[in-house]
Amino acid sequence: MLKEYGLTQNERHPPLGIIMLDAAIHRPPGDVGHSASWPFDVIFKIVPGASARKIVGGDDADLMDAFVRAGDELHAEGAIGLATSCGFLAARQRELSARMKLPLATSSLLQLPIVERCLSAGRRAGVVTYDAKALTERHFVAVGADPGTPRVGLPPDGALRAHIEGDRPYDREWLRRDVFAAVQALLSGHPNIGAIVFECTNLPPFSAEVSREFGLPVYDVITLGRWFYSGLTQTAYSQSFGMG
Repeated sequence: MLKEYGLTQNERHPPLGIIMLDAAIHRPPGDVGHSASWPFDVIFKIVPGASARKIVGGDDADLMDAFVRAGDELHAEGAIGLATSCGFLAARQRELSARMKLPLATSSLLQLPIVERCLSAGRRAGVVTYDAKALTERHFVAVGADPGTPRVGLPPDGALRAHIEGDRPYDREWLRRDVFAAVQALLSGHPNIGAIVFECTNLPPFSAEVSREFGLPVYDVITLGRWFYSGLTQTAYSQSFGMG
């Protein structure tokens, strides 16, 4: 882990702070809330009352002060940047980042504009989301992405919503089937998809499998966090070597 970032054991960088929803759910490696998902140190802060449905449904205006407090607390604990545990906070990117003491990346959807610009002519990025009905134009506009971006949601009666909102036990195989079916539906409806962005921060455990199965790059909250963190902790290159 340290070698990847050009660090020694004596040169560890400060952590990335992650503002978490108030959700007592299973978080396997790959999930935004599992420390092993990250190739650097992270610290977490829960926002009391920030349920998944409240944030996804956009009924969260009364929580913005609490999100800012959580960011301030993470800053005081040594974080050098902030991320969140729900991609639907894209709608609050401008509002929250303007109030934070640290740089803030709310959502994997922030990657959409640059991903699309990296694709060949005629190719598009497509989004797999927790709730397709709730993911609206305002979420895309708030992060500078095309509001017409193709997207498909996980099923309302599927594994993830049953776990997060219905207190059902985590069922990885059921969720994997839901994710694969969603990706297949996205590609069937939009054959020009050249990359996939997972809005939901619980989906990165499936990113590698989806990429292998469908032969496409997959971007998620972990790829966002790695990029974001790399700018917060620039490597100091040695000047003792000549030109290569």
